[in-house]
Amino acid sequence: MGDNMHWIKDRTLKGDRLLGVGAMLGNSMAVELIGRTQFDWVWIDNEHGISGPQDLLSQLQAAAIHKMPAIVRLSSNTLENFKKVLDYGAAGVMVPYVNTAEEADYAAKCCRFAPAGFRGIATSTRAAQFGLDFDEYIASADENVLCVVQIETPEAVENVNEIAAVDGVDCLFVGPMDLSTSLAIPKQFDHPTFIEALEKTLAACKKHGKAAGILPPNREIADKWHKMGFTFLVVGVDGALLARSLAALQEQFKDL
Repeated sequence: MGDNMHWIKDRTLKGDRLLGVGAMLGNSMAVELIGRTQFDWVWIDNEHGISGPQDLLSQLQAAAIHKMPAIVRLSSNTLENFKKVLDYGAAGVMVPYVNTAEEADYAAKCCRFAPAGFRGIATSTRAAQFGLDFDEYIASADENVLCVVQIETPEAVENVNEIAAVDGVDCLFVGPMDLSTSLAIPKQFDHPTFIEALEKTLAACKKHGKAAGILPPNREIADKWHKMGFTFLVVGVDGALLARSLAALQEQFKDL
């Protein structure tokens, strides 16, 4: 496989603790820094982040410098989004607001070439090293692309066992802000209803051999959620990290 593609699916399904950092600024140098500081993967956010096609390409190229897998969160569960991101060379996708097994199955099929799925084939994509690695890429991509679906609503929690059972879905990722807000308990991560939703998701993942992921707001909660069984983690986001560092710097120097 060419140097620009770095898979992460095997480690995810083994339950390795994998630390990711979110890239929302659309900046390739931020992604390069995430790789330089030896995080396991980068989460390029095309749902809430600032990225156009060229920004996405430059971020994927930056991730490749340090051989860091890049998982791209799509703006929505539509085939067009999958095709572009995967052709550019992402190691996988994260799909927001997956509420049913049918939606999860659609996402899984969008990650795969025909006849197993809906993804169209082109020989000269960046993922296939512009044709130089086409045969190798086509032979391995269906098995290696990581498909992450997000659990963010009461409906998704209700259907979580069926979602986890879908062939081709590899990881169920809880969005704690969206889930707690949709449960009418925003940011109440110790609320029994929220904890029950986490436990139900973890049980479904364990039953069907899938990984469980989440975005903890701080180290203390990360410890707790990791001990529960969440292993595919986003532990920070570039814009928020920069904002906190700048606020701390301003506080440090304001009386100079």
